[in-house]
Amino acid sequence: MVTLNKIYTRTGDNGQTALGNGDRVAKHSLRVEAYGTVDETNATVGLARLSSTGDLDAAMARIQNDLFDLGADMCRPDISKDATAEYPPLRVNDAQVDRLEAEIDAMNADLSPLKSFILPGGSPLAASLHLCRTVSRRAERMATQLATQEEVNPAAVKYLNRLSDWFFVAGRVANDNGAADVLWVPGANR
Repeated sequence: MVTLNKIYTRTGDNGQTALGNGDRVAKHSLRVEAYGTVDETNATVGLARLSSTGDLDAAMARIQNDLFDLGADMCRPDISKDATAEYPPLRVNDAQVDRLEAEIDAMNADLSPLKSFILPGGSPLAASLHLCRTVSRRAERMATQLATQEEVNPAAVKYLNRLSDWFFVAGRVANDNGAADVLWVPGANR
């Protein structure tokens, strides 16, 4: 369990921060940017939950916890050293990805097929979920860029990819199961 008695430490005043393994890196390093954007995604989910209830809210609560797992995963480099680590790092796993897929399939089952792209909007919850989708896509882009330079848990990248899909489908559910979706009309304002 984490105990936080003192919030400020002054250890980052020189522009560096500690990763989960204790290494010090620049606060603007790609790894820090990637897990920072995961944290930003989590904040957008918190905002979306202000408008949600029932099963959708419960699912978003699970996602928020998963996003903390994902941040813990991404702040811990050197995946190849996991087996010899004094404290095994928390890693996102394929079961978490599978759960997202099952939830996407269940939500999508009652939605009519799309005949156009959707504009973010409709209900306040749907608009918030589209914000979650776009921020999680940015986190995914950063994670895939990081993976070209350093080790990244493949399940973490898959999770981010499925998560943005989850937010998209949940946005349709929040729009009266797609009935209130705002559809893109190409060239409508020419």
